[in-house]
Amino acid sequence: MPQNIPTRFSTNATRPPPADPFDGVLLVDKPSGPTSHDLVAAIRRTFRIDKVGHGGTLDPNATGLLIILLGRGTRLSGQIMGGDKTYEGVMRMGRTTNSQDIDGETVEEKLCTGVDAEQIQAQMDARLGDSFQTPPMVSAVKINGVPLYKLARKGQVVERAPRFVHLYRFRLLRYEAPLATFEVLCSKGTYVRTLCHDIGQSLGCGACLDALRRTTSGSFTLTDAIPFDDLLKLPKDQLASRLIPYQKLLTALGPGAA
Repeated sequence: MPQNIPTRFSTNATRPPPADPFDGVLLVDKPSGPTSHDLVAAIRRTFRIDKVGHGGTLDPNATGLLIILLGRGTRLSGQIMGGDKTYEGVMRMGRTTNSQDIDGETVEEKLCTGVDAEQIQAQMDARLGDSFQTPPMVSAVKINGVPLYKLARKGQVVERAPRFVHLYRFRLLRYEAPLATFEVLCSKGTYVRTLCHDIGQSLGCGACLDALRRTTSGSFTLTDAIPFDDLLKLPKDQLASRLIPYQKLLTALGPGAA
């Protein structure tokens, strides 16, 4: 038997790190106002956990399911962000903004009296399936390392490469002019506000996103999420009980997830 075995080949060196109760995924119901990064920073600060991330950004005024990744759970960011998403939203007909949502500067306003529910649903049906979508200038997409929204603040408009997206379901739930309430099930990377903007342009009256709430992301659902304000009130030992453990996630995601 060889006597001088290098430490890097010893049995102990190959053992996986011990399980940490704060390795995993936390499902949070995001309120309107703070950014996704704000929630990550608050959780890191409140519970004194070094590695905290999220599995898919929500715009500041959007609400709903935000997947928070803790500890080794951050390794699963790519797989978790890749899931399809379901949103419930409200589209405001007759208003066009520079950000394609209600928070942007109004570019144009028109009457939408000639628009009815059947016309809106027809536009939604026309967008089902595969398509290419150009990201809005007010977005976090980076060009040469610079987020588009920073260029937009300077009044710059640059060419953006269209992105492949897929809509599985897009249906009108209610229309009380000028507000159209809808549900959409889409692939990752879909800009719902761009869908609203494009529908408004097609109907000739303009439109923007008025409100948005994410209800599912992959296999995760909003019904299992804890409101953010309630989360911050939890003692740290109770936080662990709200987590989906890292090892359970590995099993669910299958081989190659780690």
